Amino acid sequence: MSVFWVILLSALSLGVSSDGLSVNTSSRPVVVNVGAIFTFDSTIGRVAKVAIEEAVKDINANSSVLKGSRFNVIFRNSNCSGFLGLVEALRFMETDILAVIGPQSSVVAHTILHVGNELTTPFVSFSVTDPTLSNLQFPYFVRATQSDLHQMTAVAEIVENYGWKEVIVLFLDDDYGRNGLSALDDALAARRCRVSYKAGIPPGNVSRSDIMDILVKVELTESRVIVLHTYPPTGFMVFSVAHYLGMMDDGYVWIATDWLASAVDSASPFQSAGMMETLQGVIFLRQYAPDSERKLAFSARWNKVTGGSLGLSTYGLYAYDAAWLLAHAIDSFFDQGGSISFSNDSNLISTQGSKLHLDKMVIFDGGPLLLKTLMESDFVGLTGQVKFTDDRSLVRPAYEVINVVGTGLHRVGYWSNYSGLSTKAPEALYLHPPNRSTSTNQLKSVLWPGDSTRTPRGWVFPNNGKQLRIGVPRRVGFKEFVSQVQGTNNSKGFCIDVFTAAVNLLPYAVPYQFVPYGNGLENPSYNELVKLITTGFFDGVVGDIAITTNRTKTVDFTQPYAASGLVVVASVSKRNTGAWAFLRPFSPQLWAVSAAFFVFIGIVVWILEHRMNDEFRGTPKQQLITIFWFSLSTLFFAHRETTVSTLGRAVLIIWLFVVLIINSSYTASLTSILTVQQLYSPIKGIDSLRDGDDHIGYQVGSFAEHYLTEGIGIPKSRLRPLGSPEEYATALKRGPKKGGVAAIVDERPYIELFLASQCQFRIIGQEFTKSGWGFAFPRDSPLAIDLSTAILTLSESGDLQRIHDKWLTTSTCSSDNTELESDRLHLKSFWGLYLLCGMACLLALLVYFIQIINRYRQAARGEVASSEGSSRSKRIQTLLSLIDEKEDISRRDRKRRKLEMSLSEHNGGSRSERERDSVNGHAS
Repeated sequence: MSVFWVILLSALSLGVSSDGLSVNTSSRPVVVNVGAIFTFDSTIGRVAKVAIEEAVKDINANSSVLKGSRFNVIFRNSNCSGFLGLVEALRFMETDILAVIGPQSSVVAHTILHVGNELTTPFVSFSVTDPTLSNLQFPYFVRATQSDLHQMTAVAEIVENYGWKEVIVLFLDDDYGRNGLSALDDALAARRCRVSYKAGIPPGNVSRSDIMDILVKVELTESRVIVLHTYPPTGFMVFSVAHYLGMMDDGYVWIATDWLASAVDSASPFQSAGMMETLQGVIFLRQYAPDSERKLAFSARWNKVTGGSLGLSTYGLYAYDAAWLLAHAIDSFFDQGGSISFSNDSNLISTQGSKLHLDKMVIFDGGPLLLKTLMESDFVGLTGQVKFTDDRSLVRPAYEVINVVGTGLHRVGYWSNYSGLSTKAPEALYLHPPNRSTSTNQLKSVLWPGDSTRTPRGWVFPNNGKQLRIGVPRRVGFKEFVSQVQGTNNSKGFCIDVFTAAVNLLPYAVPYQFVPYGNGLENPSYNELVKLITTGFFDGVVGDIAITTNRTKTVDFTQPYAASGLVVVASVSKRNTGAWAFLRPFSPQLWAVSAAFFVFIGIVVWILEHRMNDEFRGTPKQQLITIFWFSLSTLFFAHRETTVSTLGRAVLIIWLFVVLIINSSYTASLTSILTVQQLYSPIKGIDSLRDGDDHIGYQVGSFAEHYLTEGIGIPKSRLRPLGSPEEYATALKRGPKKGGVAAIVDERPYIELFLASQCQFRIIGQEFTKSGWGFAFPRDSPLAIDLSTAILTLSESGDLQRIHDKWLTTSTCSSDNTELESDRLHLKSFWGLYLLCGMACLLALLVYFIQIINRYRQAARGEVASSEGSSRSKRIQTLLSLIDEKEDISRRDRKRRKLEMSLSEHNGGSRSERERDSVNGHAS
């Protein structure tokens, strides 16, 4: 505020005078005075002045608005000067002005809006788009147009739509340009794009040579997508110089903000034809105003008023609606009991008698109510629905995307805050739910600079003679992948040939030089090598660089050109069958579970057969022997005991099926063990390495060290760095007890090359990580995308495989890379069978005990009641006796035989009678 008051005092010292305080207590005055501050001779100002004058005529001709009061607008020229704008605003504050239409520019707005705050006078702007002019800082500022926050979001979505990652921004270096750039920067960052170069244009009278210097620097940069955010005079000078420098040719993209729309639309047809020559292929945004009968009628009326010398831009429509907005708000202000009254500012009373006449400044007492009615406005104007959101922005912001083609303008689509880019008009999309899918976010075909219909790539290598610095690791071992040519900085190897072949497929030249990295005595740290890209020391890294999560957080990788993953390699030896080979088919867990089930099945069958089968009865010793003998004899299907009960037979059938499967599997596995050559290693995989305490080898510089320590928690003291295949072989042969290692963890390509000549080692288990090798470049580098496409082309054509065969020999050893314990059977393969058998046993026991309980209840009813203690004891004895009691099946057998005899006698008697009847018949 201190800066504001300094400017205020300066303005008043120039002789700002006042005729005194004007007070009108009438609620409906004859004349309602409204101020207007903008630059009359500017592109927007010329259109706005005519539009406001026509709006005043229409307002006064409409009896339903202001109801007898005449709407009067007093114009003041700010000449694009913040100081002059402040002076004119202060002049308004001496009079009975209710509100001010304006200011026009963001620079003036930042200066004079403090006046509205202090004296509670609303300022309604039809053209200030600076997004930093918030209602929190300037509560009496009403933006009756769209904010650059939306416009820059539209620009960012256009950039994203065409797949560009970097843009250059040419902006006017004032509040309007800087704050618009800030909004664009944020919108691009939200879409993983960025502003790669910012070139500020000095405000005021800038010369052609100044623009030339700026564009020469832009031409030397990499990006070819240029966003121009400035004012019309400066913008057209930029296009003229760019055309002269050849920057409007094929490969360039020019995106202009809505300043170009206001200039082209307001120009006369003759002026417009001259502009188009240097604007071919440019795309720009225009604030969208839906077509309507009122708009068409006003356009026809505009041509009559201006005689065709001045075109109607959207800012003219917004200026027209701004006047109507004030008229509707003032009418509502009076309807709500508002009156025009002013009072002195208490902060200025102490300056009475001063030659500055500060006490003449008055506060509009009805300012808060008028501001309230402004925010509550809701009507349909020439620009569509005029209504404000909670943050005081107009509802439904939208823009047209225009392409300059020939001497005309071609609309290629729309952008709206509702559904993004689309070829359909926004009002048609408002009828449906918001949809920002890629199928709807699209534009029509565009004619780009240079009369090209192909979408520009958006970047080139800068034409400044600079070569890309490509870092290449100086390896000590495995030089088949990458190595330095002796005595030069050149490199060779599998990775280098892949990179060279991919670069040759690009549709443009890539100047680069290889820069070796490392001391040549040991493999360099690949993490440090990749980090040098982020510092700018390297423009890329080529080599056997694994794509890991941590590295992708700082750089971008190409499509993997080689599959990779960590594996374990260890020494193996031929395994003799030995005296205990018969135990190897089953794992210890499977042996234990199988033995337990044999005993369990014996117990279950004994329980089910004990009461009715004499073979399962006898002394406790005999019964125990029977249990074990029966269960073990089922292994060979040689059990002599017969099962009598239905439940026992059901359990036995299921168990014999399980035994059949177990026997067959054991026989097959044992046959394989005894007839096929077996390799043995004490290391079973990464899990056994982690649980042990032996030393583990890894390659110097590889990410394997970080994975082993941070990923699976192996202490760093157990790790041994190794640098070459020779060191691998030596360390593995020594073993952990002689200063070597038990196993080596490294990426599969290295291990496969190592095993090509080392047949006494094998890969143990499977890969436990999945990754690949790629070339690293800075984040959002377009070169990474193009090289990925080239690598895919190499793969599809077979060239990638040919390069692989050239450098990497295939293994000459009969390798067995499967897991060494693949012939051993584990419990997980049979748990379903055991589960099925166990459930059958439990179900049979449940049914059996239910039967026992029912018999017990029947027996309990016949007992004589006694004392509580003896009753409980008798019940237990009864239950145990029922379980141990042998069921008398002789009575049941006698009943069955008796029934059979009676049936046979009955059948025999019937036959005798039939035979006797037959004899009598013959006799007769």
